[in-house]
Amino acid sequence: MTTDQSATGGPHPAADRSTASGGDAPAGPSGPTTSTDAARADVSDPAGPASDTGGGTAPTAGAPAGTRPADKDPASREARGTSGKGNDRPGTVSGTGDAKAGDATNGGDARSRLGDAGTKPGDAGASDDVTTGGDAKAAAGDGSTTGDGTAKDADGKDREDGAAKAGTDKDGATKDGTDKAGDGKESGKADEGGKEAGKPDRWAAFASAPEPRPSWVRRAARAVGRVLIHEWTLATLGSLVLAVLMTWPTLRYPLHTLPQDYWDPSLQAWQMAWSGHILLTNPAQLWQSNTFFPEDWSFAFSDTLLGYAPAGMIGTGPEAAVLRYNIMFVLAHALATLGAYALARQLGAGRIGGAVAGVGYAYAPWLLAQAGHLHVISNGGIPLALAMLARGHGYSLRHGYRPERRHDGWVYTGWLVAAWQLSLGFGIGLPFAYFLGGTVVVAAVTWYVRRTWFWAVKRPFGRRLLAADLVGGLLFAGVGALLAVPYFTVKEQHPQAERTVGDIGIFSPPASGFFTAPAESRVWGELHEGARAALPWHPEMTLLPGFVLYALAAGGLFFSVWKLRHRLLLLAGVVVTMVLAMGTRFFDGTYTYVPLFEHLPGWSGLRTPGRLMLWTTLLLGLLAAGAVSAFATRVREICAERIPSWPGPWLRLATLLPLVLVIAEGLNVTPHPVVPQQPAAMRTVDGPLLVLPSSQNLDQPVMLWSTTRFQDVVNGGSGFTPHQLDEVRRVTLSFPDQTSVDYLRVLGVRNVLLMRDQISGTPWEVTVDAPVDGLGITREEIGQVVVYRL
Repeated sequence: MTTDQSATGGPHPAADRSTASGGDAPAGPSGPTTSTDAARADVSDPAGPASDTGGGTAPTAGAPAGTRPADKDPASREARGTSGKGNDRPGTVSGTGDAKAGDATNGGDARSRLGDAGTKPGDAGASDDVTTGGDAKAAAGDGSTTGDGTAKDADGKDREDGAAKAGTDKDGATKDGTDKAGDGKESGKADEGGKEAGKPDRWAAFASAPEPRPSWVRRAARAVGRVLIHEWTLATLGSLVLAVLMTWPTLRYPLHTLPQDYWDPSLQAWQMAWSGHILLTNPAQLWQSNTFFPEDWSFAFSDTLLGYAPAGMIGTGPEAAVLRYNIMFVLAHALATLGAYALARQLGAGRIGGAVAGVGYAYAPWLLAQAGHLHVISNGGIPLALAMLARGHGYSLRHGYRPERRHDGWVYTGWLVAAWQLSLGFGIGLPFAYFLGGTVVVAAVTWYVRRTWFWAVKRPFGRRLLAADLVGGLLFAGVGALLAVPYFTVKEQHPQAERTVGDIGIFSPPASGFFTAPAESRVWGELHEGARAALPWHPEMTLLPGFVLYALAAGGLFFSVWKLRHRLLLLAGVVVTMVLAMGTRFFDGTYTYVPLFEHLPGWSGLRTPGRLMLWTTLLLGLLAAGAVSAFATRVREICAERIPSWPGPWLRLATLLPLVLVIAEGLNVTPHPVVPQQPAAMRTVDGPLLVLPSSQNLDQPVMLWSTTRFQDVVNGGSGFTPHQLDEVRRVTLSFPDQTSVDYLRVLGVRNVLLMRDQISGTPWEVTVDAPVDGLGITREEIGQVVVYRL
């Protein structure tokens, strides 16, 4: 053998050799193995120099001592793993000449001879299992061995790098048939003093245990765990728990009580029941409800809560309707909290700041006076839709516009949520629709101006996002138009339903109303009793959003995570919405509310301008969220300088204090009266029927009682009273007499139910037991109800 002195790197020290019984591995041309090399071999080889192995893997020529480059070769690894005998003995090889594999057994030596080509660093030599007396030689042709362990011949074709796979080829040949091990016997066999091929390696016990693959149950449990600890899961659960606690005792007796009173809540419980019932039975008759008989379009006499129709499909009867109402009442508070939290977080607020915005929006003290108006409490779709639209467009107040975060899916979802919110009622949905329309116009004009006049400030919008806005906007507008048709029809048929500026003045609150809490507030109710007495209509004029929210919002003007221009815009929004909420009380509304009332379609149907306080509360919450987020950030910075860095209890309490105070100010003492029990006659008597006495408040429980059979009833209560119902109430004051009986027959009424427990002080207290002979009617007693059959 010769040493190729012309190879890159020059000659290298000879490879270390370990001897087995019966033979020594010859030294390379560079000289004998030094003691240093031997020491390296002992360190690098766990088996030690005296290990009895059937074959070794020659170290790479030029590789540093202590490395195992042959491990890069899958064939080498397979050989060692299969036979259990292949141990690398790293050493140094003189030049790039002969790479010799040590550990030959019983006098045999394993040699790997390379022809005219040099060996590059990283090459793996021959790995052969040698039987007794066998001499395994791996001869490589004129090719050269590359660093990746692949041998190439003179023609450029890839071959195996000389590492024979033990136990693979029966004749001992390698893949390309070039190298042969021993005399053709199976290379996977053990030598005379060695171990059998199938026996596990004795050193495997010292290796690290492989990572066990978890079962599908464990993987599913981990996935569920990750979902449960996600921010939005915790936010949703927190909103639900807080809603149950803050609205208590709504769910204490959910089948029999209603929050605040049983008048408007009875009406709204009937609305949900009717929409669910009619959509399952005869959707074409949705707007022709069973109340206000024989009026048409009677379902459009007030806000419909149509978006809750899926809930109305579950259960029948008054108890189911009351339970449904109470559940939706609690869920509406939870959705309002979650929606405002999502909006604040999307705009860039921290978690505690977002929580302050959510709680302040859902549990503002002024909303306690609206506990009997589910269509006002159900406002969570407004901030939630805005949050989804902002996320879909990649926009936030704190970070600005980020095109890489755009996602058209969120845009579609945002428009769907907005359409659902509009379906709950125009009372708060109409201002929301105009806000969205104004936002779209402002965004389009701003984009066009920047693109046309300031071409250097182009901001890509994307065709998919534009398509999402067009489709979603058209869907939202289509839902609004379809819902508006019945209301415009009612306006034409019942001109008295249209509001006047004088009607608006009755419900317009003065400036003092922004600092006056309703009687339902646990903290401020009794303290503000005198201030409420000075208000003409305090249920719609006590508009305190919370003194804590005022203070936090004021602090947010000076210390906040929002930029200065954004703070000023939020402040301007607060001022504008408060002015609009005053209706005609702000300089008679000449330049504020009255132009909207006269020129915006549908705005004349809003008789209570104070409910625009909803937008004021949301904007105040965003200002407060900016301040609280900045405060929490500063606390973290201070804690990072402490040793240890974890916040102390007082610092943690300081960050939670604003949230605790906002929650405390939203505590309520809302009454929960028992709903009048349904008379047995309402479950058996057919319609059309009239229940006496009849009035706005008395008729709303009658509507609830009709949810068992949904028979036609003349009674009804809404935002206005049709002339027909007024006439019925006037004529029937003398019932039963011939005039009233004839009038009701012409109207189509078949039965009249007179409630004995409600006639005290009325004309029926005298006539209830009067004889009916000669009137052509019959009379029957069913419990406390006298049934007259016409």
